[in-house]
Order: sequence, then structure tokens, then C-alpha cells
Amino acid sequence: DRVYDGWWRKEGHRLHLSDLEDVIREKPEILIIGTGRFGVMKVPDEVVRRLEEMGIKVIVLKTKEACKKYNELKDKHYVVAALHLTC
Repeated sequence: DRVYDGWWRKEGHRLHLSDLEDVIREKPEILIIGTGRFGVMKVPDEVVRRLEEMGIKVIVLKTKEACKKYNELKDKHYVVAALHLTC
């Protein structure tokens, strides 16, 4: 378990596959993406599709709900969370 607090995306409110290179290297079973307090960060369908093609289940939620879901799943699955913390 670790927290990487220096995660910056190519665009602040739009997720790109390249933003997740470190996550992809970890080969999680599930990736939970938190889109911010108000859900402002967008996760394009293409990004989700590409991750799923790699065998990664993707769950996209507002960040508060994403944290709850992570805590629900972490003891039963290899889960990684990528969380946008603002907006």
C-alpha cells in the first residue's frame, strides 16, 4: 500500500491513458477512478475501453464514493485508486 501524491494529468479535467502509465504497470484487477468532489474530471469511453482490453475492470465515481468503494474491495481484490481530489 502506498500513496503517490504527485499525480498530474496531461489535462487537469480530462483523463488520458498516458496519465495512468504507473497504474497500468501495477496490473491491478480493478482500477477505481475518482472524478473529483463534483465529478468534473472526465474519463473518456476510449480510456475505459483500453483499460478493460488490458484486463483491468474500471469503476468511475465521484471521489468520495470512489474512496468508499476502494475500502469495500481492497481486502478481496487487487485494487488501485486514481483520485482527482478537487472539483
